[in-house]
Amino acid sequence: MHPNLIPSSMSTPTSWDRDPIKAFREFVATTAFAETGRRLPIDGTLRIPSAASAKIYNFMFANVAGWMLEQGLTFSTVTHTDLARFIGRTVKGKLILNSKIAYRYLRLLERCYEHLNVNPNPAQLAIRHIDRAHMTRDDAGRTLSDEQLVRFFAALPAEAPQRRTSTPFEGWKRRRDRAMQVVMALAGLRVSEAIGLLMSEIGRQQALDGSIVLTITPDEKHDTSHEHTITLPRDGADELLPWLAERETLAIPGQFVFPANAAGARMTRKTVYVQMRATFERAGMDLARSGGRTLRNTFAKQQLDNGASPDDLKDVLGLALERSAADYKLTRVKPDPGANDDDKE
Repeated sequence: MHPNLIPSSMSTPTSWDRDPIKAFREFVATTAFAETGRRLPIDGTLRIPSAASAKIYNFMFANVAGWMLEQGLTFSTVTHTDLARFIGRTVKGKLILNSKIAYRYLRLLERCYEHLNVNPNPAQLAIRHIDRAHMTRDDAGRTLSDEQLVRFFAALPAEAPQRRTSTPFEGWKRRRDRAMQVVMALAGLRVSEAIGLLMSEIGRQQALDGSIVLTITPDEKHDTSHEHTITLPRDGADELLPWLAERETLAIPGQFVFPANAAGARMTRKTVYVQMRATFERAGMDLARSGGRTLRNTFAKQQLDNGASPDDLKDVLGLALERSAADYKLTRVKPDPGANDDDKE
C-alpha cells in the first residue's frame, strides 16, 4: 500500500481495494469529485457530474478495475509503471487506446488518488510519460448524432436498387455504394469486412421482422476479423436484397457482395473512402476523420446507449477484448462546420 495513503471522510483505502467499482461510483456522485477538477465553474459552485458523464466515468473506471483484477493488482498497490502498461496494451500490434483517451483514463485515476491524498500520485507520474504533442493529432473517435446520421442516409448516392429481372441498366456502381454504406452503418462493419463480404455470408431468407443475418468470417478480410454474426435490420435488408437482385441481373461473377467491377474484382479501401467522403460532404458534415470507422463508432455507441453490455458488443462487432468494446463509449459527436458553440458537445 502507498505509505501516504490517508483515508478520506468518504471511503477508506480498504474499500477501494475490496470493491473499487463501488467506491468510485460513490465518489463520482459527490462534490468531492468536482473538487478534483482542474477548472472551477465560473459561479464558483461545485456540481456533481451529470448522469451521462457519470455513466462514462463509471465505464472507464470499471475498465481499469477489471484490468487490475486480471493483473492481480489492487487500487492501492498499482504503480505508475503498471498504469503505463494499462494504457500501452495492444492487439495485433495496435494500441487499444489512443493517446488522448489514455490521458483521460489517467486523469480520472489522478483525481481518485488526489482525493485519497496519495503521494506520489501514480497516475500523475504516468501522465508525465505520455506524448502530449501527439495528442492533438490523436483525437478520440468520432461518432454521429441521430440528426447527423439521418442526414448521412439522406445524402447516400443514387436511389435504392430496383428489383428488375430484365435488361441491366447503368449506374449500378452508385447503387452498390449506396447499399454498402447502409450495411456498414446498420451492421457496424469495418471497411475490410464490407469489401470482403461474401455472398455465402448473407442469410438465405429474411426473418419475420424483415431482418437478415450476416455471418462475418475472416475470409477475404483483415486478419484481425473474428467470425461473428450480426443481424441487419429491415432498413438495411431493404437496401441490400434489391442490390443483390441487381447484381444477379448484371451476371457479375465471383463471391464479393460489393464487387469493384463487372468482372467481380475486390474493391479497394481507397475507393470506399472516396465514395463515403462524398456522402459526408453532401450531408454537410466536417470531412475530417469521416469514413467507415465513424459509422462503426456510431453503431457501437448506439448499442451501448441502448443497454448492450461491453461483452455483448464484443460479440456483435467480432472483437477480441471486452475492454475494446467498452471504449466505444468514449467516442464524441463532431459539430458540423460553422455550428454554434452552443451546439457542440
